[in-house]
Amino acid sequence: MAMNQAAVVKVALGIVGLCLAGYILGPPLYWHFKEALAAVSHSSFTCSPCDCDCSFQPLLSIPQGLRNASFADCAKHDPEVSKDIEKNFAELLTEELKLREAEALENQRHADMALLEAKKMTSQYQKEADKCNSGMETCEEAREKAETALAAQKKMTSMWESRARQRGWKEGTARSHAQSQGNVESM
Repeated sequence: MAMNQAAVVKVALGIVGLCLAGYILGPPLYWHFKEALAAVSHSSFTCSPCDCDCSFQPLLSIPQGLRNASFADCAKHDPEVSKDIEKNFAELLTEELKLREAEALENQRHADMALLEAKKMTSQYQKEADKCNSGMETCEEAREKAETALAAQKKMTSMWESRARQRGWKEGTARSHAQSQGNVESM
């Protein structure tokens, strides 16, 4: 039976260890996998410049102030824009990581505070349990002393009763004699 319990404890500790390792190593591995996947997909599926037949005269004329210049550049692939987009993407990722790190630190601080509070409560409950155990021990000692005193009192009562019987005392006559004396005194 003890061997089964030991095996169950070992298996449980192994599972907890695997979960802890996954919790610690999972996010970094996920991000590395995600970056590698993005690099592979970006390198294999690069967009070739659009081969569109954009006429210089639009079907609908839009006033010059409201016109969006990006439509006119639909067929152009600008390497500077791509670099800016990649830089912005990198900055966004850096900012996201910083935010997540700040959030993780805040969560860790809250967890530490909760742990400290739990330790305080545990200490308080332990003190209360010690007081209770001390009171129980005191009560138990008093009960044992009372039992010992009761046993001694019963022995002494038995001894005095046997002496009284040896001298001629009878239980029924003593009560009627005591009752008759009580009646005489009340008159």
